[in-house]
Amino acid sequence: MQWKRLWQPRRGLFWMMLGFNALSSVCTWAMRALPLNTLGLLLVGFIALMNVVMGLLAAWQLMRDEPPAR
Repeated sequence: MQWKRLWQPRRGLFWMMLGFNALSSVCTWAMRALPLNTLGLLLVGFIALMNVVMGLLAAWQLMRDEPPAR
């Protein structure tokens, strides 16, 4: 597999992968910077972990599929 298969800006899955990764970074920032109670920490942490999983699945799908013809 080649890493340059991840760079496919013409596919929506590429932008979803970037969005999931950005949202998990925002959730991680919120967990550290905001005064959340235990339920808030668990909820935001769960959302951050699910975004990481979805971003990894999107990256795996991009690596697995052939890039579209130009």
